[in-house]
Amino acid sequence: MTYTEVPIINWMQKLVLYETKARFYIVGSNKIETRFRVLKIDRTEPRDLVINDDKVEYSRTEIRSVLSMIDGGNKTKRAAQGSAGLSKTTSAFGIAGFVRFLEGPYIILITKRKRVALVGPHTIYKIEDISMLYIPNDSVRYVHPDESRYVRMFQNVDLSSNFYFSYSYDLTHNLQYNMAKSLQPTQGPIPPPESQSKQKLVFWESSMEDESKPGEGTAEKEDICFSDFSTQEASFSPTLAYGLTGDKNSAANELVCGVRQKPVRKFVWNNHLLKDFEGKVHHDWILYIIHGFIGQSNIGVYGKSIYLTLIGRRSNEFAGTRFLKRGANCQGSVANEIETEQIVQDMSVTFLSHTKVSSYTQLRGSVPLYWSQDLSKMVAKPPITLDQRDPYATVAGLHFNQILKRYGAPIVVLNLVKTREKRRHESILSEEFVESVNYLNQFLPPEHAIQYIGFDMARVTKRKNADVMMRLARIARYCLKQTGFHLNVPSRQADYLMKDEELKVLRGRWNKNGCQQAGVVRTNCVDCLDRTNTAQFALGKCVLAHQLYALGVLDTPQLEFDTDCVKMLEELYEDHGDTLALQYGGSQLVHRIKGYRKIAPWTSHSRDIMQTLSRYYSNTFSDVEKQQAFNLFLGIFEPVEGQANLWELPTDFYLHNPITMGKIPSERSSYSQWWEKGVYENLPRPYDEVAKSDAGQLEISTAPASSENVNIFFEFYRPADLTVFEDLYQFFMSRATRKFMPKGATHFSPFIIREPPEPSDKMGNEANPNISGKDSTASTTSQGSDDSSSSEDSSVEAGVHLSESSSPYDSEHESTFVSFKDLFPSMKKVYDSEIKEPNDRDRNIYERYVEIGQGCHQTPETKGQKSVCLSFERSMAPHRARKVPQGLDIYPISGFKMDSTFGVEPPPVSLHSQDIYKAYVSRGRHGAGPPTEHDRHTYVKYMQMKYM
Repeated sequence: MTYTEVPIINWMQKLVLYETKARFYIVGSNKIETRFRVLKIDRTEPRDLVINDDKVEYSRTEIRSVLSMIDGGNKTKRAAQGSAGLSKTTSAFGIAGFVRFLEGPYIILITKRKRVALVGPHTIYKIEDISMLYIPNDSVRYVHPDESRYVRMFQNVDLSSNFYFSYSYDLTHNLQYNMAKSLQPTQGPIPPPESQSKQKLVFWESSMEDESKPGEGTAEKEDICFSDFSTQEASFSPTLAYGLTGDKNSAANELVCGVRQKPVRKFVWNNHLLKDFEGKVHHDWILYIIHGFIGQSNIGVYGKSIYLTLIGRRSNEFAGTRFLKRGANCQGSVANEIETEQIVQDMSVTFLSHTKVSSYTQLRGSVPLYWSQDLSKMVAKPPITLDQRDPYATVAGLHFNQILKRYGAPIVVLNLVKTREKRRHESILSEEFVESVNYLNQFLPPEHAIQYIGFDMARVTKRKNADVMMRLARIARYCLKQTGFHLNVPSRQADYLMKDEELKVLRGRWNKNGCQQAGVVRTNCVDCLDRTNTAQFALGKCVLAHQLYALGVLDTPQLEFDTDCVKMLEELYEDHGDTLALQYGGSQLVHRIKGYRKIAPWTSHSRDIMQTLSRYYSNTFSDVEKQQAFNLFLGIFEPVEGQANLWELPTDFYLHNPITMGKIPSERSSYSQWWEKGVYENLPRPYDEVAKSDAGQLEISTAPASSENVNIFFEFYRPADLTVFEDLYQFFMSRATRKFMPKGATHFSPFIIREPPEPSDKMGNEANPNISGKDSTASTTSQGSDDSSSSEDSSVEAGVHLSESSSPYDSEHESTFVSFKDLFPSMKKVYDSEIKEPNDRDRNIYERYVEIGQGCHQTPETKGQKSVCLSFERSMAPHRARKVPQGLDIYPISGFKMDSTFGVEPPPVSLHSQDIYKAYVSRGRHGAGPPTEHDRHTYVKYMQMKYM
């Protein structure tokens, strides 16, 4: 039997926390409060976390009875008659996890959220506020003098800043992985559906096999206040989600297969908080939280909604601050590793499997070597040193094996580190990085080899006539050609696109519904902040043009600067870069995209100076505390009584390198085979995607299509809720037409150039000179000056040929003269109309309109008096003035008997119209029926006239 595959939804999205002296009770419910679960937390244990989840689902009546019993059992005899046995503490939208330092455990609740993006029907939320509560009561609390300092240190990682989650969408995987089928035709039988209140799911954790039986432990007489639950019963009808004429045999009762995949742990930032909680409770209590950036805007092509989403996932492995986390650790995890995904979706159709959607994933991260910078010298650019000699590229091999496993081949390395310097600084990393890549490529076949592109971006920027963005655009086209991008369209359109001249050159994996990305572009500079963000924007701009072209929005895969669409994309990447720079470097971006385009205003120099000073201050004085907070939050360091505290450690090197702690490293089998066997055998496909159907990666259960666990229609549209248009997320979403389109624009396309590029100085000087004589986009991470004597503009970057003959994308736009008439066009030019004297017919119509209005609204007191307006009109045309009888009732022509602001009475519907509507609904449910005699006669007559 074939089942429809749908994601499993966490339906528990409303939580209420109640407390007694002995216990915490968390009551979780769905949005319409018809299904409930109860989680009990012991408060009499001073050190350990004791959680009891009976895994029973309650109805509204049952939860009221249980809570009433618990409330009565906690009332004392001496208490006042109206007192309650327990009290409400707070309401929440989810549990972020639990944490423990030197005293008892704390619970962290998400108390405020905000919608920030939609991926198809899936809603993504940003955490706006949390509540951190101490669990043990005061009578058993164990007091430790260092506890308060650990709490302050833990709270330095602000969970209300750039942390995201979703109830139905896996944010730790990219869209291509999430849309790939999990169940194969040869896979074993799917377990039969259980009743909703006693459903047993297959979990990854082996401890979940020992679930307590439903019904156990539900008779405890503890207290929960149930006054928050409405006394009015509500129920979910399957017909709400699948049509107005559903019946027992409708699609709402069809069995579907719910699938939840295992998350990528390197992107789950509350791993440590879930450690003592995840294996003990039902999975509906658990939320996986990512850290990074999520932004979304609506391109809006002539009213058609095209959503552009940018997701930046920050890795929790070897995470930290700028100068304290450089290079890689012994496990191949690099510092400041960010996976950036660009999603374009046509929102004419909501659901991802039926709409046209595309995505592209790229990567940034520190140079995968053992290197660091000496912070003992109080200078802005500490010297770079290689800490360990790695002749067999062990750490680089581990890192690239992870990339092959997740993204497939080829890997395109775009290295923006300087190569020519008078005093060697950044070039130390470039030389060692090239040697590592060359060593690893010896053992890979040429078609899967790591492709290295070296582009000294800072040196090229210093040239007066060099166009950095044009060079990056050429590199971006080459990279896109190597990897392709993910595209999901209807099969008929996919067949057409496979033959398209612009798309068939891409080396992605084509299938019946589009293509899939194979491989990834890995971009890095020294900090992976300013230069990297600009290069990723250039690649994103090139990809966006091809995505819109594949979706049928553009005629050619080309986007120009100074258009509303590119401005919107630039703003997204600027926000993305600012957010990641604050997390890693302590300040926003210093050098921006406009600076590399050399159109930044002079005022930007003062801003660059302030951001540089802010970054220097943060790196010098506050990075140590931030790094300690990261180590505590992520569980890299766990406080133990009697051992050294975190702030007493001279270094955290051994915490991030388990080899120094005596742990056995995961060494590769040989110095030549640096990849895993399964990874190599499935190239160019990513091994993670191939192994998605493994039983250890999935949670599978069958359920009726109307169940909230699998009904994404009900999750997104919420038919049982009152919807206010002004409160919808789409109403406040950033739009290209609203934010970037100038007022009075005559062209409403977001792909029209709004303003010409800034003209360069005729004397050949810089467009934006700096007082110091240095370019504002010069690198701040180099210790020596560049050797800029070479002025060639070669199309070969580090041995990779990037030129394209007669490419239309390398052409530059010429500056055009803007006149006063261009800024203020005439009414004739804009609206194709001019103001002129009205003709006799229009004047007669207007006079008659005024007479009718005056006659209908004249009161008895004004009878006999002449209206000033009417007299004026009569004086203009006395031969056409006609008096309207007083008291004449004039009604608008309408099919409604009563139609006003106070009420509307709908007109009667004829039997003929009713028959048409019933036939329309029946045709939608059962398909087209047999033709009527009239239609048959018409068709026969048509055929006779055409062919006989």
